[in-house]
Amino acid sequence: MEIEIRNLERLKVVSISGDLNAATSPEAESKIQQLIMGGNHSIVIDLKDLNYISSAGLRIFLAANKLVRKSDGEIRFCCFNKTVNEVFEISGFFMIFKHFPDLESAIKDFHV
Repeated sequence: MEIEIRNLERLKVVSISGDLNAATSPEAESKIQQLIMGGNHSIVIDLKDLNYISSAGLRIFLAANKLVRKSDGEIRFCCFNKTVNEVFEISGFFMIFKHFPDLESAIKDFHV
């Protein structure tokens, strides 16, 4: 798993690639929590290069959402492949998180 964090105006874009599972989720959780604790409360998580996500990976997004909402922030998701899309759909995450087919749409939603 690799994580790339980019600054985009007042947003942070977090791109996650590879597999997000029990072995890799602690690193991802730490990086996302550091962003939020550092005052970044508008985050887009780009999953276009994420191959696989386990329940441990889903859990870090729930924890991050809880943390960012304490500061009236939000997390958006974008760019799902078929496998990750199915996991989010079956787990009910699409009812919890705003999600978009592409990065541009997710970014625009913060500017509305």
